[in-house]
Amino acid sequence: MPDSRSDRELLAAHVAGQDGAFDEIVRRYAERLWLLAFRTLDHREDAADAVQETFVSALRGAARYRGESEVSTWLYRITMNACLDRIRRRRTRSTEPLAGHDLPTPRDGIDDQLTRLTVAGALATLPDGQRLAVVLVDVHGFSITEAARILGVREGTVKSRCARARGRLAGLLGHLRPRHPTTVPGDRDDAGNGGGAGDVQPTRSATRADRTGGGP
Repeated sequence: MPDSRSDRELLAAHVAGQDGAFDEIVRRYAERLWLLAFRTLDHREDAADAVQETFVSALRGAARYRGESEVSTWLYRITMNACLDRIRRRRTRSTEPLAGHDLPTPRDGIDDQLTRLTVAGALATLPDGQRLAVVLVDVHGFSITEAARILGVREGTVKSRCARARGRLAGLLGHLRPRHPTTVPGDRDDAGNGGGAGDVQPTRSATRADRTGGGP
């Protein structure tokens, strides 16, 4: 039977030594955190490792939780830091075998010619702060307010980082757009749709259902 206590109550119960309280938090958030990590890293094993690290870190650091943000936001922040550590380690490698990646497949909301691997490679060239901001907002669909809470920065900082990241991604990914798109009679001109070359848009799968409890 599902536990009706809130996340905060469960975490407090865990700190007080109650068996099973933290297990309920894991049950509630394991899938959501894995989706966040996977969409950030595009690698199943790395995502699973990042989530495992998240829960180990949360388990050990529960007593330091002060309730300044939602438990979900606290967990998302730990997960993003775990992903960031892996991104930095990837950058130190001169090469990485293709077999280590999931096979690239099309992603909703991104031009059909782009793949997860291509976008991940472009995102990896961004400064860490810009990368995490644009991944949260443009790939996962978090609001500016939610992203600011997860990253522990001001909303204006998230907006600025996203703007810089989008500009750089447009330059890196713009060449992958069709140079001579076919125009269907009656269609509106692409120039008027507000989309920039290589823009990364939120996926349809990044719905609020994926991140229930992520703060208002």
